[in-house]
Amino acid sequence: MLDGAARARHAAAMKPILIRNADVFAPEPLGRQHLLLAGGRIIWMGSTDLELPPVLDVDTLDLGGRRLIPGLIDGHVHVTGGGGEAGFASRVPAPKLSRYTRAGVTTVVGLLGTDDVSRGPRELVATVNALREEGLNAFAYAGGYHLPPVTLTGAVRSDLVFIDCLLGVGELAISDHRSSQPTLDELLRIASECHVAGLMTGKAGILHLHLGDGPRGLELVRRALDETELPARVFNPTHVNRRKALFAEAIDLARRGCHVDITAFPVEDGEDAWSAEDALMRYLDSGAPPNRVTISSDAGGCLPCFDAEGRVTGMGVGESGALLESLRALLARGVALADVLPAYTRNAADLLRLGGKGRIEAGADADLVVLDEAGHACDVIIGGLLHLRDGQVVRRGMFEHDSG
Repeated sequence: MLDGAARARHAAAMKPILIRNADVFAPEPLGRQHLLLAGGRIIWMGSTDLELPPVLDVDTLDLGGRRLIPGLIDGHVHVTGGGGEAGFASRVPAPKLSRYTRAGVTTVVGLLGTDDVSRGPRELVATVNALREEGLNAFAYAGGYHLPPVTLTGAVRSDLVFIDCLLGVGELAISDHRSSQPTLDELLRIASECHVAGLMTGKAGILHLHLGDGPRGLELVRRALDETELPARVFNPTHVNRRKALFAEAIDLARRGCHVDITAFPVEDGEDAWSAEDALMRYLDSGAPPNRVTISSDAGGCLPCFDAEGRVTGMGVGESGALLESLRALLARGVALADVLPAYTRNAADLLRLGGKGRIEAGADADLVVLDEAGHACDVIIGGLLHLRDGQVVRRGMFEHDSG
């Protein structure tokens, strides 16, 4: 419960906001627009400025022609921290609220990875709820890398039906030495549970699949499409740019109806992988459906390198900031913002069935990011509340220090 002072602060923070002189990408370009935000939504947008009576006590944000985009949706985040492949000390700490908001991320989907033992579904759901209390849009996947999936209710389908924040199952690992080596029948059983739960609840009901470096690639998914009645949209492979041959497989699956997810991880010169920006341009140039590709960060997860015996030889950590970094790289190449922005916003919202997100229009959620001239997030609004103003964090998580 909020005390009186906290309620007063919350009410003050929820004042309507009038945004003036925004160069809106919704994600399609709409030119100079003005917007009125109230009650967590965009309640009006137009090219003619509003003159509001002072009694309404509206905060005004004049963007002076800066670009306004939908908040980024990071659909693959280790909100509890990932890692653990090199001992307990290699467990990555959970990212704090401002690590997301500084990066222009307004919605995250949390998941468990290799370590779905010391970190489990209770901690995952609790962390998602904590982020929600702090003002971030947060959801999660049931299960983790392995079969049988870790659950809260004893079954995947009932987890998805009865636990509000759970949208599907993930990241179930295939073609990876760390996976539980699922058979086709096992994969189909989990996929069918996702699909039926999605029908029952209106949730996404997808199976978010971690792809490793194994030579089998997406063979199991192709067989699932060939041999069953399950809709292709149920299967959502991620990390598809980690090998060039795997990426070619992913493009073929997108043509068959799957939505594929590119990971914004670092790629060295000469590596058999595509960077997020290279992968997205190759995808769009391939003629595959442009609405079936998304980009996520793997934030909070470790990015390990292994030797031939499966031992960790090096490790990085994913950051949500990789999303805007890849977007800036695309813009530096002269790519039109409107051509690539859907992969960071609307495509993910539609796949995850998050109505009102990933777009800027009257009635949509007031999850917005203002980009400065260099493509960094300078203002971030989530649910009508300012989290970042002029590049400075104005809302922090409970345990964040002012310098965090």
